[in-house]
Amino acid sequence: MTSAERLRYLRIALVVVGLASLALYPLMLFWPSGWTWHTGHSDYQMMIVGIYATLGVFLILAARNPLAYLSLIWFTVWSSVVHGGIMAVQAVTETGQMGDLLGDVPALFLVAIVLAALTPRGEQTNAARHTVA
Repeated sequence: MTSAERLRYLRIALVVVGLASLALYPLMLFWPSGWTWHTGHSDYQMMIVGIYATLGVFLILAARNPLAYLSLIWFTVWSSVVHGGIMAVQAVTETGQMGDLLGDVPALFLVAIVLAALTPRGEQTNAARHTVA
């Protein structure tokens, strides 16, 4: 895959992940066993929705020029790994949370894998900068 192709796919992935982050609240409503951790109203869930909605907006903005937002992209990768790992352990150890192993847990790992695979690093970053320029 060329640097230009990789950058184009990264831009698409950033928009898709950004839109998915914005869709967290509807996912919680329509598939609660896969996307929520509490029944009924939860202040925690609204805080998570707010954080992911904000992240979603910034990822969509980063799609315009991903090389200028590498720290945001890598934050998204690593925070998704950490969040998904913690949730996976909790889903296995807490009663009634197994549905999350089919919903938000794999989604977080998928986001991390796709963004990490497409984000240029080292010499790839330099090659991508020359491709854009």
